[in-house]
Parts: sequence; structure tokens; C-alpha cells
Amino acid sequence: QVQLAESGGASVQPGGSLRLSCAAADFSLDYYSIAWFRQVPWKQREGLACISSSGDNTNYTDSAKGRFTISRAKSTVDLQMNSLKPEDTATYYCALDRSRWGRTCTFYADDYDYWGQGTQVTVSS
Repeated sequence: QVQLAESGGASVQPGGSLRLSCAAADFSLDYYSIAWFRQVPWKQREGLACISSSGDNTNYTDSAKGRFTISRAKSTVDLQMNSLKPEDTATYYCALDRSRWGRTCTFYADDYDYWGQGTQVTVSS
């Protein structure tokens, strides 16, 4: 069982930045496809960014393009978020796909096998 944990959520003002991290205890995220999603109450979970198992391909949805960057660090997969807007307020989740290899990654929540508990991001003045 893989236990993912997100960290880095906080309250920030519009225009601010945050860096979220996804880590797993006693498990390496290297060589697995990882994605970041977010969710607000009464809405479907929304994909934002994903990184392939090969590590050399990233994809972003329109909500994230130009403002968010996903990357691998030593033992985490991070989501750098810049120019934050009030509509970015949500609970942010990372997820791991244990069976997708190569240069692809998806934004289909059902493709992901393990999820963290989420970290809250609030953007407000």
C-alpha cells in the first residue's frame, strides 16, 4: 500500500505563490506517473498537471497552464503555483498511477491507484 501525503497548502493573497509537495513514506515516487488534482465541494475532482513515469513529459490542463509547474524533486513531486487567484481555492491532491509507463500521463482520476489526503489552498484578500 502506498501512502501519499501532500504538504504546502496555506492561505495566500491573490497573486501569491505556493509550492505543494507530494511524498510517500518508505516508497519512491521515481518512475511512476504522478498527477495533481484539486476539488471544491460539490464539484468533480479537476486534473491540473501530471508528470510521466519517464519524468521527461509533463501535461497541464487549461486551469494550470502558464501558472503551475509540476516537477520531480529528490523524493517528492512538487507543484509550483504562481499568480494564484481566488478561484484556485480548493483541496489539492496528488495521485499515483502504478501501471502507466513511458512518456504518457492522464487526467482521468480513475487511472490513479493511490491518493493523498489533500492539502487546503485558500486564495483570498
